[in-house]
Amino acid sequence: MTAKLDPDASVDEGQPLIQHLIELRSRLLKSVAAIFLIFISLFYFANKIYDYVAAPLVELLPEGNMIATNITSTFLTPFKLTLFVSVFVAMPYVLWQIWNFIAPALYQREKRLAMPLFISSVILFYAGVAFAYYVIFPLIFLFFTTTAPSSVTVMPDIASHLTLVIKLFFAFGLAFEIPVATVMLIAAGVISPQKLANKRPYVIVGCFVIGMLLTPPDIISQALLAIPMWILFETGIFFGRLVVRNPKAAESEEQAS
Repeated sequence: MTAKLDPDASVDEGQPLIQHLIELRSRLLKSVAAIFLIFISLFYFANKIYDYVAAPLVELLPEGNMIATNITSTFLTPFKLTLFVSVFVAMPYVLWQIWNFIAPALYQREKRLAMPLFISSVILFYAGVAFAYYVIFPLIFLFFTTTAPSSVTVMPDIASHLTLVIKLFFAFGLAFEIPVATVMLIAAGVISPQKLANKRPYVIVGCFVIGMLLTPPDIISQALLAIPMWILFETGIFFGRLVVRNPKAAESEEQAS
């Protein structure tokens, strides 16, 4: 006796996956469209944006300007920076699209926790970039411009300057996400706040190693990244303890929902 095959069964099983993929594509297209619209709006001001970002270094240069060793750098460097700024400005909207995609699969307690984490991650990333621009850049550039031999005129290339700037922006922006990552690990039950606190000596050493890898090779910039990372780690432990303070109440909420 042969079993009948239901042609609609495979379609019904595959339909949810297809719907998820369609929704994911829609969210990605909306994010890309937002970045593109911001980029089009800002591209006219590309040179002014670059002048603003380069100001902490230009103010310290003897000649008061930088150079372009590649003829295409005068166009491509402000172009790349404007694209980076567009992603930077659109980040809240991009994260909102990510949130709307994953929110239906979360429990009520997870939603309550995820929304503050998303908002905090955006604010902390912006805070890290602002810290890099207003605190780190003047100190680093002052160090490098004053340590040059007297026979050398410091005239950095705009492309190499942009590479360093974006690297530091990402380094400090991601470093400021440490409290969010710490709270997520604690909330997921991967590790307890006490165990994290016990690993503090290793974390401090790791912060300085990361500072050495992500910043220019001088002790000042390494310390200026490592010390905030350590402070942010302690902040994450503090808020992680608040998250797990009443786990039984959280479990009862989850079961009720």
